Amino acid sequence: MAEGRTIVVGAGVGGLAVAIRLRAAGHDVTVLERRGVVGGKLATLRRDGYTFDLGPSLVTLPHVFDDVFRAAGTSLEDEVELVRLDPQFHYHWRDGSSLTVHDDADATAAAFDEFEPGAGAQWRRFDARGRRIWDVAERTFFAGPMSNPFALLKRMRSPRDLTSIDPLRTLHSAASATFDDDRLVQWAGRYATYSGSSPYESPATLACIPHVEARHGCWYPMGGLDALRQALERVAVDTGVDVRTGSDVARITEAEPSASDRRGAGRVRGVELVDGTTLDAEHVVANVDAEHLYADLLPDDAALKQVRRADRSTSGFVLCLGVRGATPGVGHHNVWFSESYAAEYNDLDAGRPAKDPTIYACVSSVTDPTQAPQGCENWFVLVNAPAGAEIDEGAYGKLVLDRLATNGVDLRQRIEFVHAMTPTIIAERYRSPGGAIYGTSSNGRRAAFVRPGNRGARDGLYLVGGSSHPGGGLPLVATSARIVADMITGTSGPVAEAARQ
Repeated sequence: MAEGRTIVVGAGVGGLAVAIRLRAAGHDVTVLERRGVVGGKLATLRRDGYTFDLGPSLVTLPHVFDDVFRAAGTSLEDEVELVRLDPQFHYHWRDGSSLTVHDDADATAAAFDEFEPGAGAQWRRFDARGRRIWDVAERTFFAGPMSNPFALLKRMRSPRDLTSIDPLRTLHSAASATFDDDRLVQWAGRYATYSGSSPYESPATLACIPHVEARHGCWYPMGGLDALRQALERVAVDTGVDVRTGSDVARITEAEPSASDRRGAGRVRGVELVDGTTLDAEHVVANVDAEHLYADLLPDDAALKQVRRADRSTSGFVLCLGVRGATPGVGHHNVWFSESYAAEYNDLDAGRPAKDPTIYACVSSVTDPTQAPQGCENWFVLVNAPAGAEIDEGAYGKLVLDRLATNGVDLRQRIEFVHAMTPTIIAERYRSPGGAIYGTSSNGRRAAFVRPGNRGARDGLYLVGGSSHPGGGLPLVATSARIVADMITGTSGPVAEAARQ
């Protein structure tokens, strides 16, 4: 064992963030990434003068990343030029109606009222509920490791905290109880997709997500999300992290169990690379999908069975479109809803692509002209797809473009090229089982507690990233990095106390 050394397997956002934090705390940190570029799903495609963010398309809770950079003696503002978007989103329905959500609460409430008289007050009630949920969740669920419901309860100040997070209703039920208009119920339900979940199965706790956007903003890094990836890599290297790309880990090695090992489970010794190189370490942080970890890197039937109790998140079908000309009315972030969410999710739950999918499109060239040739647009189009689904990219791509045309946005004659990604491609690219984009979903009341924890099945092993606590998405992955770093360094306070449970 290399005393004091930490090896991070995988250079996704979680891996880079935890490496920066640990190195800033004085640890010897090596990051091993099998691909030739760091960032994981925070990836970019460049083609013919167009640039597309293939993973996350916006930054929320920027202070989470500012905390990472400040640990290294810099700041998010110093490293990345962020623009706070206004408007945030443009939403469209099949009946021709549309809704624009702004960065200002009064403007958003007015837009809801214009959309449907009285809906502004309903949105304010929904947002107030989201505020209560977030304020409790931030100091409980996101404060530290989460191995069981008791860890959450111990951080709560009173029984009122438990009711405040609204864990018993589904997001769809909460939205239906708030909004009179079915279109707005559909709008609220879309936020389940932020964690690759279903509004009919995920808890109403997710109502905090639209509140977070309203309260903290939707941000875009000029130059694309790749600017954030570059900043994380730059700060990691400048801090002294040893980042090694092209280093494929074959397995995590183990030391012989001793009487002092936790639960007699033994402890990690280090890693062995595909080329046969071995590296010893005191700690190993796995920034990989938990299923891949326990099936391939550290085979463990019991741990794998536990991991598979958590539902996989949805995958996606992606079209990157180089489009000539400007599209009237298109914004940076756009959503065209399906005719029926229930029918759409019936298809997804049955394991098949939706016949009438909700379509999300990020056209970042609206904000950042560097992302497309002059007079052109970079369309990143995403629809939800079941993890593991086999999709004919040509046929389904045509269906998606035809659906957009039905919604009054006909790009078909202006497309210069199409680059498609299916769940199969996503799975192969990221070693994410089934191509699950967010790791584990939030479906079910116990989803937060069956999701793999940050402490692994061996002493010295830790999990960071979307398939472990607290879940998928940029701010949550960065939060998992903070939790793991605190566990390893033994930082004082409630996080360290929880880590010792």
